[in-house]
Amino acid sequence: MTDVYAAAERLVDEVLFPGAAATDAADLVPIDRLDALAAAGFYGLAGPTAVGGLGHDAATVARVVETLASGCVTTTFVWLQHHGPVRAVAAGAPELRTAWLATMCAGRCRAGIAIGGIRPGTAPLRARRTAGGWSLTGSVPWVTGWGLIDVVHTAAIDDDGAVVWLLVDAATGPSLRADRQRLVAVNASGTVVLTFTDHPVSADRVTGTRSYAGWQADDDAGLRINGSLALGVGRRCGWLLPAGPVRAQLEAELDETRDDLDTADPAALPAARAAAAELSWRAAGLLVVNHGSRSVLADSAAQRLAREALFLLVFGSRAAIKTDLLARLAR
Repeated sequence: MTDVYAAAERLVDEVLFPGAAATDAADLVPIDRLDALAAAGFYGLAGPTAVGGLGHDAATVARVVETLASGCVTTTFVWLQHHGPVRAVAAGAPELRTAWLATMCAGRCRAGIAIGGIRPGTAPLRARRTAGGWSLTGSVPWVTGWGLIDVVHTAAIDDDGAVVWLLVDAATGPSLRADRQRLVAVNASGTVVLTFTDHPVSADRVTGTRSYAGWQADDDAGLRINGSLALGVGRRCGWLLPAGPVRAQLEAELDETRDDLDTADPAALPAARAAAAELSWRAAGLLVVNHGSRSVLADSAAQRLAREALFLLVFGSRAAIKTDLLARLAR
């Protein structure tokens, strides 16, 4: 376990943080950043060791995500999408595991996730059975990694109201359109809106099905990992502050917030996530003020971290997180 943390710190010190400004300014994350993560085995961070994965548990994964995010949130954000598909394939049918798992853990096949098309309040992405598998119709907002990934693990609603998960090739064509979204932070993540029009997907690309209620319960329980991105921003802000009581207080709050995220049950996770996002926002504000007018220069790390903290106030949010955050910010 110590070795994986040391490897993550090396990537941060040698690749991610030195290149964070260039990544922030790029149209897409430079591929060498993602290749470095693959070379370190991090695309298989939680994958089974039997197929070349590192086999780490959720707590270790969360701490590695925090470490990498302290170097470059944009690169970490793209890479993070990969791990849900790996878990789904690992839990899937034997033929699915044989076809996909080893190459995904090695980072030779890189995955994103398209889940926004089934969230409450959206017109759902629909999956209709066909003779050869499934046909998808509808739109999915906020799909990350376009131009950097090979497949998209896509959630759609079938005619019975259940959630169907499918591995869809990340390639546009007559039945699949990708419209780029321009973001004020992590813009190089290649975030798009995907629009499907009777898009065919073969039956062997299904990773699983779940009742909608079961999916919601899983989704609520999975809120923890996104809090690590906020902790990573707060951690970097602390390192860039001068030694003293303000930095010491921030570091103590980071430790406390991490503990709360690690121990929260699904009911308490929204408040813990809100606390992490608020702390990263406050940490970025401290850094901007400490650096003074230099913070508004385009090459300043302070302004980049402030924009990333802004992004994390709303990324992966839920109604309960938003309500808690508004209360915290109002205070």
